[in-house]
Amino acid sequence: MRTFDFDNKELVKKLKEVKNKVGSLSIFRLIVFIAMGASFVLAVSGHPIWFVFFLGTVTGFVILIKKYNAQKDQEAIYKALQEINGSAEKRIKRDLKDLPTGEEFLDKRHPFANDLDLFGDHSLFQMLNHTVSTEGRKKLAERMKADFGRENARNFRSASLELSSKQQFLHAMEGIGKAFYKEEKSVHSWIDWLKTSESASAMLAVFAVIGPVGGITLSLLVYLGTIPAAVLGIWILVGMIFLSMVFKRLKVASDSIPSRNQLKTYRYWLAVLEKEEFTVAALRAAQQPFRMDRVKASGLLDQLDSLGLWIQNRINLIYLPLNLLFWLDLFIYLRVTNWKKKYGEIVAKFPEELIKWEVLVSLGAFEMEVGGRGQVVETDNMLVAKELSHPLLQPEKAVANDFKLGGNEHVILLTGSNMSGKTTFMRTIGINCVLVNLGLSPYAQEFGFGDFQLYTSMRNTDNLGESVSSFYAELSRIKQLIDRIEAGEKIFFLLDEILKGTNTEDRIAGSEALIRQVSGTKAQGIISTHDIELAELESRMEGVHNYSFHSEIHDQRIDFDYKLKSGACPSFNAHKLMELMGIRFQK
Repeated sequence: MRTFDFDNKELVKKLKEVKNKVGSLSIFRLIVFIAMGASFVLAVSGHPIWFVFFLGTVTGFVILIKKYNAQKDQEAIYKALQEINGSAEKRIKRDLKDLPTGEEFLDKRHPFANDLDLFGDHSLFQMLNHTVSTEGRKKLAERMKADFGRENARNFRSASLELSSKQQFLHAMEGIGKAFYKEEKSVHSWIDWLKTSESASAMLAVFAVIGPVGGITLSLLVYLGTIPAAVLGIWILVGMIFLSMVFKRLKVASDSIPSRNQLKTYRYWLAVLEKEEFTVAALRAAQQPFRMDRVKASGLLDQLDSLGLWIQNRINLIYLPLNLLFWLDLFIYLRVTNWKKKYGEIVAKFPEELIKWEVLVSLGAFEMEVGGRGQVVETDNMLVAKELSHPLLQPEKAVANDFKLGGNEHVILLTGSNMSGKTTFMRTIGINCVLVNLGLSPYAQEFGFGDFQLYTSMRNTDNLGESVSSFYAELSRIKQLIDRIEAGEKIFFLLDEILKGTNTEDRIAGSEALIRQVSGTKAQGIISTHDIELAELESRMEGVHNYSFHSEIHDQRIDFDYKLKSGACPSFNAHKLMELMGIRFQK
């Protein structure tokens, strides 16, 4: 298995050098090809000694092709590394508009994915995704939307932290994928083919030997004039009977075996994984399916690639007459069935296991490029945060806050003026919870939470196709929350601008009723509101506490500090904002 340079420094210089080598090899290859043709003509028409020169040029031509392909592959790797560097720079700057959005994974019914900018424009998926396959993206999205589990998160955290220190390995895995992977065939089709058992009869095995021996013998006898050429025609007709027995099976194999680009990607990935040493148990376990005693996993894919090359080139003009004369399909079919019998079940597991590595590489690369570097702390409280900020904001502009929710606190009422940071703060908490559940470092000095499931209600929109208003959509979300709370689940909820689709009187009454319903259950969370009247609940209900964001109103501007403060908001700014937007109030 060839080795590549995965160092991402001085790529412009390296690309220039490798392109020069490709150009030189291309010229040499052409010269040797011409010499090969000339020596063959001389050998046939002149002295047989030219066959020696012909064989030498054939050998040289094959060597040059291999060197040429190796340099072209290295060129593709360098271009992939350039793309990786460019994407990393965009993530660092939070300029994410050209990166895949993952919007296909948005789900309005999911407990939290639709509200926390996990997918879509300027999303966590764009920061996190380093996968190259459709299945890899799906697996990453599933992991992002997974139920919360602290033990599983710990395992992923140890894995992502070790991977973040292996820059060369991460660049190798992602670079190989970007350089060679093409979604030309479904992974599932060739996995199913590998799992399907096939057997060759003893008769086929016998005729697989008879075919080449008989073809060579008859050809020689015809050449010597011992037998008439018509005998070869009869031999070909007889052979077609046996070839027809395996034609359909080889056609299925040809359609099922992955493309050379897919196999090349898997082979190179396995070669990298086979060499890497890991200390974390989770990574060693993920590497284990490719560790075998007698044969290398990458070697098995080399063998499959070789078989695929023969099978998929059976219809070319050179192979067809040779096949009719020597019954080569029988021999190829025997090789395929023997290989599948020995290794089919083993190799069928590789794609799914490699998809897991796409996710692990994404986690490690995120930690390496833009990770929060914060410490995850163990706590029995619902949530503890110190210097917590939002990962999608530019670090130099993000305002950090401290926060704690625990003990007898059930509901935090979050009040504040428009644009003061209430919603962003709630999303900051939610997305950091997702990061930790993924096994990544939080964007905080310290961050930890208890054993709960996350539930949010922030982006509730109408749906004309389903005749659903935004208010009804919000009530449906709240009903799902209530059902889970009453079923005894421990829930951490984030409810933004609660019941905003109805009048003030009903909104206040409904909000108070919901808070009373939550009180005394296993649920705790934050509710943001513009209804300052709800702040009075702190004095009337145990477990309700007020926090707020403030603003300073000046003559022609409003200033925000985006710092969380204890207590209810003392003033609001909607009137001033409307004035600044041009609305003239009667005095």
